[in-house]
Amino acid sequence: MRYLFKPLLAVIVMMLMQQPGIAADASSQQQPQQQQQVAAIEQVLHNYIEGTSYNNRPQITKAFHPAADLLLDKEGQAFNKVPVTDYLNMFKLADHGKYNGRIGEILQIDVSGNLATAKVEILIPSRQTRFIDVFLLKYVANQWQIITKAATKEASIQNGVRVLFILSSAHFHGNSTLPAGVSFPEIVHAYQTFKKAGYTVEFVSPKGGAVPLSYINTSDPLHKMYLYDSDLMFALKHTKQATQLQAKDYRAVHYVGGSNAMYGVADNAEISRLVMEIYEQHQGIISAVCHGTAGIVHLKTKDGKYLVDGKRISGYPEDFENKSADYFKQFPFLIKQTIESRNGSFHVGKQSEAYIEVDGRIITGQNYKSSALVAEAIIKQLQAETANN
Repeated sequence: MRYLFKPLLAVIVMMLMQQPGIAADASSQQQPQQQQQVAAIEQVLHNYIEGTSYNNRPQITKAFHPAADLLLDKEGQAFNKVPVTDYLNMFKLADHGKYNGRIGEILQIDVSGNLATAKVEILIPSRQTRFIDVFLLKYVANQWQIITKAATKEASIQNGVRVLFILSSAHFHGNSTLPAGVSFPEIVHAYQTFKKAGYTVEFVSPKGGAVPLSYINTSDPLHKMYLYDSDLMFALKHTKQATQLQAKDYRAVHYVGGSNAMYGVADNAEISRLVMEIYEQHQGIISAVCHGTAGIVHLKTKDGKYLVDGKRISGYPEDFENKSADYFKQFPFLIKQTIESRNGSFHVGKQSEAYIEVDGRIITGQNYKSSALVAEAIIKQLQAETANN
């Protein structure tokens, strides 16, 4: 088995994600400007997604340059070139504001000077259909606009239901220089499980943007596949902040572990607010795995009780830690001790084996080997809810 640690990990992740603090000085100086460009392009794409989903011609118009062309599928032709004016007429004025079942998600954005390319997923679950829209955008008259759009269509089981992965932004253990990161195995094992079942996965972190990654094993086929998956890596480079998200859009949250999960997540007020709104107001599921369980220890219900009070919880306990190690001395609290002090019941299996606890809408796992099992338990509950409605 071949594991990537620094400096090799730093080189790989720098190339793929251009993380602040890892990239060269010139690249770091370009980061804010590039982030602003990406944000502006995201707004253009959101105008397209929302406008086409709600038959809103004025909003669609904002996204396109007046001279834009669209390359649409037409039977018997390689493509059908349609001017944007004709495309707008496909959205009837009588249906303005009416939702038509389209669910859009930005998958990628790549900026090159005053040009950019973008990829957007459009799901229509009622038709079991998935479109991939590919855009060419240009910065014209102080704004980004779409100048060309092409699309491909395929059958799909994706249902449009969203699960939110919660990651830490911390690059180091506490105030030390000891490197820390999100567990890549915990991301990909759960991510693949949800994607195969038709669910959409999004990512949030305390600071937003690129997150540090740990425990990447390029000899593991799953790791290798997703390390070079441009859609996933774009999402991990551009994680959202909680203030950018709405609780109603998510049916479950999943706190991912890794050595950095101990820092900055549990005490993030905006993430906690979002998670409890998903749980209490939208009957969502809260899940966590390994050190990710640290993220739920401070959560409180609207009646002031700790979420873990009276619940069966699993995670990575301090019993399994190397208590003499420097990293352990940086921990702001201990997972098992904190949960038990708040009347939670903490449970684990053998250290090297998968183990999960399901207590109502709280699902937790002991280690990275438990990631897929936690995801499967979430899917089982969500499917049962759908069957009962």
